[in-house]
Amino acid sequence: MTTPEPIDLVILSSSILYGEELSERAGFVAVSDGRIVLVGPADAAKEWTARAIQVIDVGDATVCPGLIDAHIHPIAGADIARGLDLKGLTELDAVRAALAEHAASTAHTVGSEWLFAWGLDPVIFGDASFNNSLFDGILDDELAFITLFDGHAALVSDAALKLAGITGTEELPSTGYVGVDQHGKPNGMLYEMAAQDLVRSILPQLSFEQRVDGLDKLLRSMAESGLVAGHMLDFGVPETFEVLEALELRGDLGIRLRISPWVMPGATEEDLRAVLAMQGRHGRRWHVHGIKLMMDGTIDNGTAWLFEPDTLGESLHPLWHDPESLAAAMKFFHEHRIPTTTHAIGDKAVSFVARTIGDLPKNGTVHRIEHIESIPDSVLAEIISAGAATSLQPTHCSLYSRADHTDNWSRRLGTERANHAWRTRDLRDAGAIVALGSDWPIAPFDPRAIIASAQTRRPAGRPEVEPVQPQQALSARAALEGYTSQYWRSVGEEGGIVEEGARADLTVVRHNPLTTAPDEFAQTPVILTVVDGEVVVDNRPALATGIVHLGQA
Repeated sequence: MTTPEPIDLVILSSSILYGEELSERAGFVAVSDGRIVLVGPADAAKEWTARAIQVIDVGDATVCPGLIDAHIHPIAGADIARGLDLKGLTELDAVRAALAEHAASTAHTVGSEWLFAWGLDPVIFGDASFNNSLFDGILDDELAFITLFDGHAALVSDAALKLAGITGTEELPSTGYVGVDQHGKPNGMLYEMAAQDLVRSILPQLSFEQRVDGLDKLLRSMAESGLVAGHMLDFGVPETFEVLEALELRGDLGIRLRISPWVMPGATEEDLRAVLAMQGRHGRRWHVHGIKLMMDGTIDNGTAWLFEPDTLGESLHPLWHDPESLAAAMKFFHEHRIPTTTHAIGDKAVSFVARTIGDLPKNGTVHRIEHIESIPDSVLAEIISAGAATSLQPTHCSLYSRADHTDNWSRRLGTERANHAWRTRDLRDAGAIVALGSDWPIAPFDPRAIIASAQTRRPAGRPEVEPVQPQQALSARAALEGYTSQYWRSVGEEGGIVEEGARADLTVVRHNPLTTAPDEFAQTPVILTVVDGEVVVDNRPALATGIVHLGQA
């Protein structure tokens, strides 16, 4: 008799979400060589467990397809998430108090070292113009650099402006700019990355070891939250490859990374070919595939591209001085069958990108539009006609906008356009692919909270908060698919399904996401995270002692 081949892993469960229909069944999942060999019934499990190198019985915990965040910045994000976290503070006095306390508690010397903060919500400015007067009396003569919550603008002190030699007359390769007051003097605001780089270039840099250590900790925290992979949409740190390779010398990454390097405004043909040459580079749990483009900025900063100006007369220009240059770049990569995903927030930006995608000859390459914060029906129809995939971030809506339109985003847009906020349900109902994610560090990465917010249109665990445009809520199934099968479809690949032959990416959670109330699911313990057939998180011992990861900052 021939001895049966051993099986790497068998997971026993009475709740397995199987196939495209996510139908719940009892039984087991058998895994070998990173693939699912069989999803079988409970009465056949004994034969398979006898052959298994590892058997894990999760009882009635639910085996889900592995959760994937469609938009993260795990390496470049470390340059944003520095210092004091200001997220959640929506009053000017509260921000000033937090900055004063932070400055007092740090050991830097006035005028010689930098104070960093991030996550600043522009709602604190109210009707006033954005400027650095909030530093007055608390950070006088300090070198301060604060990144606004959307990452597309920074607020810096007068001392920082002086050190960087900023005059307010700088010509930049994009339509980003240096904010100035009525006299033309820089007011501390730096809009978009090209302007931020004027100061970032003189900031003290994280050391190489700090980057490697930080990435290791971050990816393991992501795995603890149930993520098996993330789509990294940038190449914002020149030593990105070296960081990844150094981390893999220590061991495998906590989750798998798909890297789509960005092509920024002003890119030359030489730049396009350099990014093209990166395609296919890989390690054990990371690979480069795809391109990130940026059509516009953000509504909060007045740098989005709208058909009609916002209430302050802003958001009328794309980031690219010549938007046709972006279209040409997309065509270049399309001809090489490289998928793109394009940041487009304003309605005119989304329309331009959708029409650009629609004009490309069909060759099987999938192109995706990122963010899509407010669009009218006509632009939604253009997305569908173009066959474009979409990717949205539910917590950008639930954390940073308000149902009563008193937030900065809604006030900028006005009532009519604010009522078209993050149209996830309309896009799905119209037949669009809708992947979901966090845009970390712009918002927390925990997929459980984001899946919950996609269903409630408010922050997870906050039933007292009025939902924002609740008619755009996704069903539990659509929300889960946004992290599983819809993600894979958004990059033109198959995946995100628990079935024979599929990649063995699995997230096992205590409660079934399809039948559990969203707020309860946001707090459900992660039992196992399995990446390519390897158990990277096993929380059973922690659960036995009552200590388990339930979220992240």
